[in-house]
Formats: sequence, structure tokens, C-alpha cells
Amino acid sequence: MEGLRDRTRRAVRAELAGRALELFTERGFDETTVDDIARAAGLSKRSFFRYFLAKEDVLFGGVEALAGQVAAEIAARPAGEGPWECLHAVLRDWEARINTQVEVMRLIEDTPALRTRLLQKRDEARGRIIEALTGRGVPELEADLAAAAAGAALDTVAREWLRTGGSADRTALTDRVFRMLRPAFLAS
Repeated sequence: MEGLRDRTRRAVRAELAGRALELFTERGFDETTVDDIARAAGLSKRSFFRYFLAKEDVLFGGVEALAGQVAAEIAARPAGEGPWECLHAVLRDWEARINTQVEVMRLIEDTPALRTRLLQKRDEARGRIIEALTGRGVPELEADLAAAAAGAALDTVAREWLRTGGSADRTALTDRVFRMLRPAFLAS
């Protein structure tokens, strides 16, 4: 059971993230300082850094937890399921919850520092996914390739979703892209 301290921490992080997004959207990422974000949330700059290591992280705070949850779901999938089918099943369920705000995705696409941080976070998440796949007995080379291909699939879904202004059905897009990209040798 989650304690009061954890709920409070999560609430403050969410508040900072919301204020930061408002300021980034209004002023631009580079023009917004940590002081601006902290002040908008009624905190000090020092307090901001208790919740986030860097300004970029305010938009990616949940990525570590998400990667752990995805890895746990991969590990829990049926033993005989191939790596591609496993990734499709797990990521299909997560896709609707990942990057659901058009303005956040556009901000990331338009800001080099945020794109760089996103790539770092994705690499870390991919490492967790590779570990989960190899824990299921998938050879490391195949696990690495499957994770990279699944990442490319999700990137393609996100870009198409952005092109439609957020109106496309992300689940249907995910299914379509995974079918299109399905690597033959990973199906076993």
C-alpha cells in the first residue's frame, strides 16, 4: 500500500510537470527556467531538484516506472509466445497510455534537448525490455533486434498520430505497424 509520503511526492511531481508543460507551451522550452517552473508551482529551485534531476526530466518523470512495468508484463507473458508477439501484446496495451498529449509530443519533436533526453530514456527502457526478453530465453541478439524494431514501430505510430492531430486510433495504428514490421525470424 502506498504511503502518504509517496502520494505527496507523486502529486508534487505531477504539479511540477503540469506547470512546466504550461510554461514550455507558452514560452518555449529553452526560454523557461527551472526557477520559472518552481515559482509557478510555489516551490524553490532547490525543491524542484528534489523531484527532478534536470529541467528535461520534468516531462519524462514516469518513464523509469513505465519501463519497469513493461518489463514485468513481458516476463509474465506465456512461455511459448514468440518475442515479437509478446512485445506486440504488451506494447499494444501501453501505447494508448504513452505520449497521449499532442502538445507534449510536439514540444519534444521541436526541442533538441528534449529529443536527446527522450532518446536516452528510450535506450534505458529498451535495456530493461531486452533483459525481460532474455529472461524468457530469447537470445540477446534477437531480443535486442526485437526491442529496437518495437521501438521503431511505436515511434512510427506516434508520428502518424501527431500527423492526424491526435485523432487516429492508436491501438489500430499499433496493430497495423506491428503487422507491417513483423520480422520473420523473430516469430519463432
